[in-house]
Amino acid sequence: MGEARKQAVSIRMNGGDIRKVKQLARRLGVRDSDVIRFAVKSMLARFAPLYDSEASGRNLVPVFVESGAELMRFFDIDATGLDAIINQGVEQERRVDRDDIALLAMSSSQEPYAAIKLSELDSRASPGEPAELSQSLRQYLYGKYVYRGGGAPERPGPRLVPAKLAEG
Repeated sequence: MGEARKQAVSIRMNGGDIRKVKQLARRLGVRDSDVIRFAVKSMLARFAPLYDSEASGRNLVPVFVESGAELMRFFDIDATGLDAIINQGVEQERRVDRDDIALLAMSSSQEPYAAIKLSELDSRASPGEPAELSQSLRQYLYGKYVYRGGGAPERPGPRLVPAKLAEG
């Protein structure tokens, strides 16, 4: 019952962002606060595994594959920080390899190096353009950690494909 009660929160935003929020609110015919609540709820939905204390290791790979680049850039998270977020306190069979964490970190800021690293780790990958790097990285990491369960043989039968993969 306590969750339904709303609380006021103060946030600092630059003038340009405030103008954009106001323009968006005007266009949608809603209040500024509705736009901000929508943004917060959308962000919380995208990053839900990060506030779930039970999610760790390979279970966090999809979050960082799909949205990690902007998350790492905005919060200035490097490979060491990413390793702590993903692997801290995780048993060995659910850990994400350091090379793969370095690859994720590089993909957010150093795409050419990430492409080279990915081609070293996965001989099938031949990323050229940034969109190809993103798709190759997604296929490599999902194949290794999500579909195969961290290196175990692939499960027989049909698998569900995340919406982002089905579109691309």
